[in-house]
Amino acid sequence: MKSKYVLLASALLITVAAFAQKDQIKSAEKALKSGDAQGAITILKDAENMVANAKDAEQAQFYFVKGNAYLDLANKKVEESKNLSLAAESYKKLIDVEKASGKQKFSTQAATSITTIKGLLINSAIADTQSNKNIDGAKKLYEAYQLDRNDTINLYYAASTAVNGQDYDLALPFYEELKKVNYSGKGTLYLAVNKANGNEDNFGNAKDRDLAVKLGTHEKPKTEAIPSKRGEIYKNLALILVQKGRIEDAKKAIADARKANPEDTSLILSEANLYLETKDFDTYKKLVGEALQKDPNNADLVFNLGVISANAKNNEDAEKYYLKALEINPNYTNAYLNLAALKLEAEKPIIDEMNKLGTSAKDMKRYDVLKAQRESVFKGVIPYLKKANELDPKNEDVAKTLLGVYKALEMTAEAKALKATMN
Repeated sequence: MKSKYVLLASALLITVAAFAQKDQIKSAEKALKSGDAQGAITILKDAENMVANAKDAEQAQFYFVKGNAYLDLANKKVEESKNLSLAAESYKKLIDVEKASGKQKFSTQAATSITTIKGLLINSAIADTQSNKNIDGAKKLYEAYQLDRNDTINLYYAASTAVNGQDYDLALPFYEELKKVNYSGKGTLYLAVNKANGNEDNFGNAKDRDLAVKLGTHEKPKTEAIPSKRGEIYKNLALILVQKGRIEDAKKAIADARKANPEDTSLILSEANLYLETKDFDTYKKLVGEALQKDPNNADLVFNLGVISANAKNNEDAEKYYLKALEINPNYTNAYLNLAALKLEAEKPIIDEMNKLGTSAKDMKRYDVLKAQRESVFKGVIPYLKKANELDPKNEDVAKTLLGVYKALEMTAEAKALKATMN
């Protein structure tokens, strides 16, 4: 008989606990409705230990209220990032509980809230990067990716933002995951100019874009290819691995990528850059040759070879590749800019020597020679800077550089005309 009383007492304890938990959830809901989200969370924490033994419906309700409370705090900018994460975690637990039970009551609302949280994380990350808080931004972008792993572009931006913040330890696992999912980022933009505001809008597909043009809301339709980002991804992955002394891992990473994506020419450049970093110049030259054979009329590829050559201090090859890129695409703005930058490098040693000269007759004569050389350098970059400014008039750096050259050469009329367009 004694054992029966024990069982009866245990059953009563469980029933009492269940009722207590229901009351706590209701109390938390009431607190949340009255605007006391923190109070709701405090109430729910008291019920945390019992929730594992509760019925599925009560568990789902518990996580739903908890998620709503954390989201409310985040919306009020109370530890926004932390509370967005905690809200998302609660909603995911809710969805798992209802999926296992086969009964869905809150899952649709929870999924909608998770989408909202994802958007808030991305917007907060953008604000962070604009405030030079790249590390915080990278972490939020990765959290957004974890909420929706199909949206892999957030993982790509998390990795590149971590690199911008120079936190390579944070960036490394992001790049390794990009490698694992074989992310490319390659795609197509379907663009048209919005007549109402003059902005260029991107459409999901050509059909929607063409319909907007037909309806008269948009004009000037165009289609642009988004190039593969694999080259950049594997270049950064390899550079981080090299920095950590894991050179063989870096080589394997790019070799694996090329094997999986044999048509992606950007990976050849990444591999060439790796061997350049490790000072294996023979392999570097071999890969450069392979890249050109594979796609000799690809302006981007030829331009990137110019960049790699410039990084290797091989200015002669760099100039050759930039000029070749312009042969293929005469409107390649960056090629003009890089040619100008390449030519302007000759100014520094001239200035250094000029600054060391004295006031003797010999030194003054040498000064005049150097001054003429400097003027020749400036005159040589004017065509490149003018063309770059013509192609990209909104680029203030180009205009300022060109203005500086005009002033150095005392080209007053040209400087005045350019300054008028800048104002």
